Amino acid sequence: MATLDLESVSRRFGGLKAVDNVDFSLNEGEIVGIIGPNGAGKTTLINLISGITPVSSGTIAFEGEDITDMGPHGRAQLGIGRTYQLIHPVEHLTVEENVMVGFVFAQGMNMKQAREASKQLCAAMGIEKPGRIVSQLNILEVKKMEIAHALSTGPKILFLDEIMAGLNADETHQVIALVQKIASERSLGVGVVEHVMGVIKKLTHRVIVLESGAIIASGEYEDVVKNPQVLEAYLGGGAH
Repeated sequence: MATLDLESVSRRFGGLKAVDNVDFSLNEGEIVGIIGPNGAGKTTLINLISGITPVSSGTIAFEGEDITDMGPHGRAQLGIGRTYQLIHPVEHLTVEENVMVGFVFAQGMNMKQAREASKQLCAAMGIEKPGRIVSQLNILEVKKMEIAHALSTGPKILFLDEIMAGLNADETHQVIALVQKIASERSLGVGVVEHVMGVIKKLTHRVIVLESGAIIASGEYEDVVKNPQVLEAYLGGGAH
């Protein structure tokens, strides 16, 4: 049984099908790439999984439980975590305090427990001096903090929405290694939305490709990128 299982999931906005009859699964310890041209429905799919956006039809199950009608808070407590394309940390708080939020509100720790857990997680993420305020961080540190914040909720699966955006090649390599380490050590299922194919190739075990909200290909990276339908989608879709 997959940790996460979507069956025939669709989301309509008026006459537009942003997600169209998607079947998708994610298992513990597995890293799956979610790719496709701009506007293909990648972020909408994550919004459906995390409960931010309700499905129009289909079912979502987590560890065998139907969570289709469950809200985002309930799903987070079950163990569905995510990051966002636009990062909104609390700028005047320290890194440690930003990361503490999940430990307190999702895991029910008291402040002392949450502070210690935050320090340990920041150290594991390679974030030095977590007592600094967020505005003092460089972009790599902000990305690490965003992942740490998502991990502080205690997820069993985690979706990363363009977490590599804005990073240079060396920084990207560091985050790839970090995500692989997290997935392996925590037996965490990870879904990765990403435009850079080199990242998908290095990071993922398998890939799904979305176009106009529908999955047009799935499988290992080397097979998917040779798929004529995928090539046509990218050449016609203006993707990076």
